Amino acid sequence: MLKSIILKEWLKTRWYLIFAAIVTIAYSAFLMLRMHRAIDLKGAAHIWEVMLLRDTIFINSLSVLPLLVGLVLALMQFYPEMQRKCLKLTLHLPFSRMQTTLAMLLYGLLALVLCFAMSFILMRLSMQTILPPELIKHVLLSSLPWFTAGIAAYLLGAWVILEPTWKRRIAYILLSALLLRVFFVSDTPEAYNQFMPWLALLTLLCASLSWLSVHRFIDGQQD
Repeated sequence: MLKSIILKEWLKTRWYLIFAAIVTIAYSAFLMLRMHRAIDLKGAAHIWEVMLLRDTIFINSLSVLPLLVGLVLALMQFYPEMQRKCLKLTLHLPFSRMQTTLAMLLYGLLALVLCFAMSFILMRLSMQTILPPELIKHVLLSSLPWFTAGIAAYLLGAWVILEPTWKRRIAYILLSALLLRVFFVSDTPEAYNQFMPWLALLTLLCASLSWLSVHRFIDGQQD
């Protein structure tokens, strides 16, 4: 039954996931090419000096992309279930409702992790040829909260979409915006290093919120 749920989710979101992976990887590659170009023009020593003295990482424009990828995946995966009233059928499969919900979320989480990991690995491999290990670590650690925000955005988006009443949806949207703002409070590189375990815990806790919406849906809550 788990394989059937995963297959259903894949058929529903496969074209978006392929598109999201291409866009994420392509934009990461563009940022790496721009960094290589800067080194060709200015020299490696100058770029290293800029990164050290001005605390510049050259990939700041990547920050919002994982957030958008996560939000749109939640829309693509769960909005059709609510729009076409398919969620009731899904929840009546010979599988517990909680397990069904978790399986759907797990599919989305694994898809996002794979997409973000490919971007992360691409940047690491590309920077190995032009930056020392300390600067590579500096850049990648600085980007980690952005990818975590994409996962949190997916989970919070699912929470909002699966909620059956609009009054609560609006409240959930406002609360989600506040929670996601936490990931972008500081744009200083590596500002979140000490806070990352708490951000990871916050993201994991967001996974439980969707079950609250599903439970209200099962109870027949109305606007």
